[in-house]
Amino acid sequence: MAATGDTRYEELSVEAADIRPHETTWQRVKKSGSVRLGGAALAVLLLIAAAAPWLGTVDPTMFDAGSRDLVPGKAGEMMTLDGDLLRHTFWFGSDSLGRDIYSRVIYGTRVSLFVGVVVALLSLVGGILLGLVAGYIRWLDGVIMRVMDGIMAIPAILIAIALVAMWRPSLSTVIIAIAIPEIPRVTRLVRSLVLTIREEPYVEAAISLGSSTPKIMFGHILPNTIAPLVVQGTFICAAAILIEAILSFLGVGLPPEIPTWGNIMAEGRIAFNEYPHTVFIPGIFLTVTVLAVNILGDGLRDTLDPKMAKRI
Repeated sequence: MAATGDTRYEELSVEAADIRPHETTWQRVKKSGSVRLGGAALAVLLLIAAAAPWLGTVDPTMFDAGSRDLVPGKAGEMMTLDGDLLRHTFWFGSDSLGRDIYSRVIYGTRVSLFVGVVVALLSLVGGILLGLVAGYIRWLDGVIMRVMDGIMAIPAILIAIALVAMWRPSLSTVIIAIAIPEIPRVTRLVRSLVLTIREEPYVEAAISLGSSTPKIMFGHILPNTIAPLVVQGTFICAAAILIEAILSFLGVGLPPEIPTWGNIMAEGRIAFNEYPHTVFIPGIFLTVTVLAVNILGDGLRDTLDPKMAKRI
């Protein structure tokens, strides 16, 4: 019996060691393979976007009729703004107007990441405010959530197309048009968290001590919703990058003169059979970016969720 008890004690000790309660959240995040993989890929893309003026070989809007539809690696000539001919190697080929696809893809990284990050921030800010109000102030809950349900009933891409069609196509218009359909999803998430947190003893204690409603909402409830919101923000960022590419591909997004992955693919689809690289190359960058952000989000979800963290 003593031996059996000792064996059981050792098993419990191993299980307790596996949980590692002393580990901080940051330590669990650093150990996650998904976070490291997605974070590394995203860091490379951010460096590419930041170094676009140095990595881009020529102006992405510059075109030359004599260098149209060149295959990747082909050398040609580009007419500079001063009228001089510049010997140039088209690493990713050129499009039907003679523009360098390599430079356009590099600069397109800037646009896509900027749209994704700004849309995620706007969606989180709007969703947090509405979700806190809906979850804590009961008489406003029904009004706010019925409006959110109405927005969610319409596909996000249709709302974005309608909003862009109403206003003049621009970067700010596209960002707002993509952010609005994402706000209800954040609102529902925050509301569900608030409904649980507001019943916690520390919130009831703050109410009994006479704390103001804004102080309770932003000082006691909001900090406990940060972890799931960080994860949700990564998924919104990935969705925004994809939707922006779809809008540009359909011709209702950013103006054609702005180099985006969607615009490059839209211009290349006309001659796709002869020059598939004009679609495949920006498509690869789009796929890697969305995949990296989603992998990062999955890793953060697994490490920030206490139940999932025990398995890491």
